[in-house]
Amino acid sequence: MKSDLKLFGPAHLLILISIPLLAAGLALWCRRNGRAARFVRYGLAGSLALIELIWYVYVLRVQGFHFPNGLALDLCDVTLWVTVLAAFTLKPWACEIVYYTGLAGSGMALLTPDLWTPGWSYPIISFFLAHGITVVTVLTLVWGKLSRPRPGSVWRVLAIVNAYAAAVGLFDAIFKTNYMYLCQRPAGASLLDYFGPWPVYLVGGELIALALFWLLWLPFRKFRGAGRGQERITESR
Repeated sequence: MKSDLKLFGPAHLLILISIPLLAAGLALWCRRNGRAARFVRYGLAGSLALIELIWYVYVLRVQGFHFPNGLALDLCDVTLWVTVLAAFTLKPWACEIVYYTGLAGSGMALLTPDLWTPGWSYPIISFFLAHGITVVTVLTLVWGKLSRPRPGSVWRVLAIVNAYAAAVGLFDAIFKTNYMYLCQRPAGASLLDYFGPWPVYLVGGELIALALFWLLWLPFRKFRGAGRGQERITESR
């Protein structure tokens, strides 16, 4: 059953606008109050983890466990948990992964959500909370000057994403699933609709990822050597 939430309707636009506004407010708080930064990132990480754990409980109670379906193998699922790790630890590698996959992946999911239940049911609310707070967390870390990607991060993260996609693709082939939409495009509207049928749209998806990752890197391209002092800077917060 498809959701009756109108794409880019008033409710959807309100959600999209509120995410960067919330992140900007939290980032400003972090920059003005060093002690608040730890509280903010721990709070965001804990909220994300709680939202996802509640979702797992809901799925188990309503649908049960039916292997191989319902596993947390989609990129947004993995991104959420790496975001929790990044917010708790500020590890540069984790922050880099979620900077690209969180903003490009979860951000795209928010722009073109693939929803399957009507109205404002719990699955719809959980979807927007999980993806929205993921993006809020990533933006807060970057705008709050708690983390930033290092030179070469575009290629490192792209290689990690492709390696993970290859592993998930093998799982899809063996168990006839469609995690990461590697076997079939999303039912809802998405950029992949413009790249033809399978497997051609996979090449299009790769090009979109590369373009988005590169655009996300542009604001930081002048910061050579940023990574060497990053841990010392962030730990002081």
